[in-house]
Amino acid sequence: MKSTPSSPASAETDSPWAPLAARVFRALWIAQLVSNIGSWMQTVGAQWLLVGHGAALVTLVQTAASLPVVLLALPSGVLADRFDRRSVLLTAQFAMIAVSGALAVLAFTHALSPTLLLVLTFLLGCGTALMGPAWQAIQPELVERRRLGQAAALGAVNMNLARAVGPALGGAVVAAAGAGWVFAFNAASYLGIAAVLLVWRRPRTDAPAGSEGLLDALHAGRRYVWNAPGIRRVLLRTLLFIPGGAALWALLPLTASRSLGLGSGGYGLLLAAVGVGAVAGAFALPRVRRVLGANGTLAAGAVVFAGLLAVLATVRTPWLVAAALLPGGLAWIAVLSTLNAAVQTRLPGWVRARGLAVYLLVFQGGQALAAPLWGAVAGWLGLGDCLLIAAAVMLLSAATVRRWPLRDTDGINPSPSDHWPAPPLVFEPGEADGPVLVSVVYRVPADHRVEFTDRMHHVARSRRRTGALTWGLYQDGGEPERFVETYLISSWAEHLAQHHVRLTATDRHHEERARELLTPGTVPEVTHAFDTASGPAVPGRP
Repeated sequence: MKSTPSSPASAETDSPWAPLAARVFRALWIAQLVSNIGSWMQTVGAQWLLVGHGAALVTLVQTAASLPVVLLALPSGVLADRFDRRSVLLTAQFAMIAVSGALAVLAFTHALSPTLLLVLTFLLGCGTALMGPAWQAIQPELVERRRLGQAAALGAVNMNLARAVGPALGGAVVAAAGAGWVFAFNAASYLGIAAVLLVWRRPRTDAPAGSEGLLDALHAGRRYVWNAPGIRRVLLRTLLFIPGGAALWALLPLTASRSLGLGSGGYGLLLAAVGVGAVAGAFALPRVRRVLGANGTLAAGAVVFAGLLAVLATVRTPWLVAAALLPGGLAWIAVLSTLNAAVQTRLPGWVRARGLAVYLLVFQGGQALAAPLWGAVAGWLGLGDCLLIAAAVMLLSAATVRRWPLRDTDGINPSPSDHWPAPPLVFEPGEADGPVLVSVVYRVPADHRVEFTDRMHHVARSRRRTGALTWGLYQDGGEPERFVETYLISSWAEHLAQHHVRLTATDRHHEERARELLTPGTVPEVTHAFDTASGPAVPGRP
């Protein structure tokens, strides 16, 4: 029975702050807030140092910070799935401490050229790329699955709280003492996350079956995403939203300095307005989602963001621009938390970091590629026209929600399901033996054959997601009630991973729905055939 909004259970579930009751999540959230404040201070310092060098260099700061995700997100996802995620996060933190310290030293000694600044910003982005998939993947270990939506929103609140404080603080520090001090604070800000991770005793998790190499793991992640329509739809919606959204972050420093005549402190206050709007919007998000739903939230957020970009293009009064940035912050957090939660709730644990890496690749890669494009358009057509074009792109994103909405998650359960029986073999294959051809024979009565074929399309996606290189369903010409499913697995280790690690409750559901249509009293007949050229040493084989 569905809880009413006034019931205690519903109130607890709907509270945007509910995940903070988890001790480790709360400690990491606070440490991340300090780190994000340092990152925003660093961004303001870097962008403001380059304002006098032209629009192209200013927008390249965002590109330098985001491009590493394009290059390293997928390898980082593999590392986070194959190794202890806590160790991966600690490595990233210490690397970013070193790079931020180098930035501070160079700034204090007046040896920080634009080229060095962009190179070190790129290296900081590499640390962020290494950290991103592992950070996202540990969220289901810290909070309950039903609270992942709130946890995603709190992550966006964290970033926007930092945006409300960091830019204003960074602008004031740059104006008063120089950029070196914001870089030094950023280096120190990573220590909090490192300390919490060192204290956290992450529960041990079972290693995936078999010994999956780097390239094999990359292919497995790509294969899963490609055969998961719900994940692909989230990526499409991200790809349609991010280019227009990137225009705000790429062009706001130019708007502040050229259109509004503000200094570094004023630019920081504009960024702070976005953060304040996002934090205030966090309280309204549960109600917004109940009224509009996930797809309505995406469409409304894009429309509001388009309006904000139009204001930036046409208004020259700082307080009016700051007022428009408040709902812009709400729209940003609403869209990003909706997309992030959609990814989290659709991914099983064995491939979670790789799936999230693909999402981060699309998200950050879209920003990295769009930012210099907007800089070039602003230099060619002018800042105002460029912002109006970005607003039109955002309106186009809103218009496509009806055509390509997010898919419903009611039928998705990524919990692991070890429901396949052990293969009845007369010998023990080695992990590297293969390829393995799996055949399953079904008996289907005439009146169920069309529906059986339709339901097996879901089974086909399941097989491909979990490791099948090829898949086919064939009807016997001599016995029309006999259907043969075949799929090829690269190795026995991959097939063991299917058995014990990769299958989910959703996969089991699709298999059961197809088998409901079989001839009563029959069961599927499963066989495993090995390649005779490279398979196991079968006793008696010539």
